[in-house]
Amino acid sequence: MSITRQPLPGSKLLRLTHRERIDWHDHAEHQLVYPSSGILRVSTSVGSWVVPPQRAVWLPAEVAHTHQAHGATQLRSLAFPAEVNPLGLIQPTVLSVPALLRELIVALTDERTLTADERADLQRVALRQLAPAPAVRLHLPHPTDARLRDVAAILADRPGDERTLAELGRAVGAGERTLSRLFRRETGMSFPQWRAQLRLHHSLTLLATGQSVTTSAVTCGYRNPSAFIAAFREAFGTTPAAYQRQLRQP
Repeated sequence: MSITRQPLPGSKLLRLTHRERIDWHDHAEHQLVYPSSGILRVSTSVGSWVVPPQRAVWLPAEVAHTHQAHGATQLRSLAFPAEVNPLGLIQPTVLSVPALLRELIVALTDERTLTADERADLQRVALRQLAPAPAVRLHLPHPTDARLRDVAAILADRPGDERTLAELGRAVGAGERTLSRLFRRETGMSFPQWRAQLRLHHSLTLLATGQSVTTSAVTCGYRNPSAFIAAFREAFGTTPAAYQRQLRQP
């Protein structure tokens, strides 16, 4: 069972347990969301992002979103007035978090007293550090068609499900050709591409909770660990084992 917590305003640090959720909400301000440990799944109406400690997400003002932790997660967030948007972002965007930006976020969200001038200085430096992340596959588009949502729900529960699109179509009452066309129109991906992305997303959460590479590979439907490692490296530029070691770093 997941636990739901209500959002809190402003810049803050929240310590979330495994599968703890922050329910749907929005902000009048822009928000920079960063997991300094663990994994955070950030979801909006158009898709979800799996965010490791090397990344953050810029959430524009008034964009409704929800969060869920995978593994023990420290969620740190900074709030900025709606008129402060140095990158001009109008959609949720994944950002890189180099060492300096990480330390600035930690300093601004740690439970210690900063004067107003100190906080303003650190925020100005943090804003200058913002940069979009390289194009890694952290985003999973959410389909809106009811038939696609049913297919997505089946695969979210069992990402290793090997059924073809035709077989899944029979389960949801739609033809393969129709579903294939809808997947391309609504997600910008073919069904095989979308399913591969879903499996990689799920593997990130499994690895974050301490599952082995082999168990993660089997659960996500890969033929063998080698196939999983190759797909993971192609998508994220590192191996699953190296990714787990990075998550354990302070």
